[in-house]
Amino acid sequence: MSDPRQIILDCDPGHDDAVAMMLALANPAIELLGITTVGGNQTLDKITRNAQSVLVMCGREDVPVHAGSARPLVRRVEIAPDIHGESGLDGVELPEPTRPPQDTHAVRFIIDTLMAAEPGTVTLVATGPLTNVALAARLEPRIVERVREVVVMGGGYHEGNWTPVAEFNIWVDPEAAHIVFDEEWPLTMVGLDLTHQALATAKVEAQVRDIDSPLGEFFIGLMDFFRKAYQEHQGFPDPPVHDACTIAYLIDPTIVQTRKVPLTVELRGEHTVGMTVADFRSPAAADCRHQVATKLDHAGFWDLVVEAIRVLSHEES
Repeated sequence: MSDPRQIILDCDPGHDDAVAMMLALANPAIELLGITTVGGNQTLDKITRNAQSVLVMCGREDVPVHAGSARPLVRRVEIAPDIHGESGLDGVELPEPTRPPQDTHAVRFIIDTLMAAEPGTVTLVATGPLTNVALAARLEPRIVERVREVVVMGGGYHEGNWTPVAEFNIWVDPEAAHIVFDEEWPLTMVGLDLTHQALATAKVEAQVRDIDSPLGEFFIGLMDFFRKAYQEHQGFPDPPVHDACTIAYLIDPTIVQTRKVPLTVELRGEHTVGMTVADFRSPAAADCRHQVATKLDHAGFWDLVVEAIRVLSHEES
């Protein structure tokens, strides 16, 4: 077996971020070096506490949490209480964190970790707005050539959700997204075209319910709230668990099909700010450093998630 993929998870938990955390914590193919938080689904203090609470639920309080940017680079703060509730993780009772966040700011932790590691060994996974990642690249440009890959849950090459063409994470801080997409590191965009295939169906919940554990019930509570929010506000029958798709891609790339295609982020259009523009007009050049996720193996994806909950439930018992 190859060495586990070392990652930093930059997130804004968030129901789907919580599932991404579970998958990253449980699967032996991933080594989670730390969690950094960024204001997005809710305010920074709330989502940082959520990250800590999920670690408690998973029995993994050893993973460090570093709070980061509370607001976008340029724009006003925008949160998503209609989708994630007032806590950012509505639908469950959140356990009290057992340790405070680390003193080191998230951006400094990202930089220090990448500069200390062997080049090409650490992957940045970003499942919230890209403010922290952009600031890290600007504060210490040398990290760009040291990153193995940047994997972003955000955007969509044919779909939007916060506006007709912009996905929430990109729209909240499009200037940061533009910086991140424009850097020279390899970047994989796991956007709405893929994540809208990752629906938490009744069959999935039944599999988790059969585990019969507090963490399983925690997952079901999250999905129950998430389902109602998506039915009411976006017309989905079941909730798409966006962020966990990034971790599934790193664990088993056959579960998430990709295609190389140049990408950029629109900043100036009257109706298109935050749009992720993918150029499909011709085959991508051999040196294209962008790719987009296109097709999900739904059963394979949920097998990974259910097994992660089973593994963490066994460890907590």
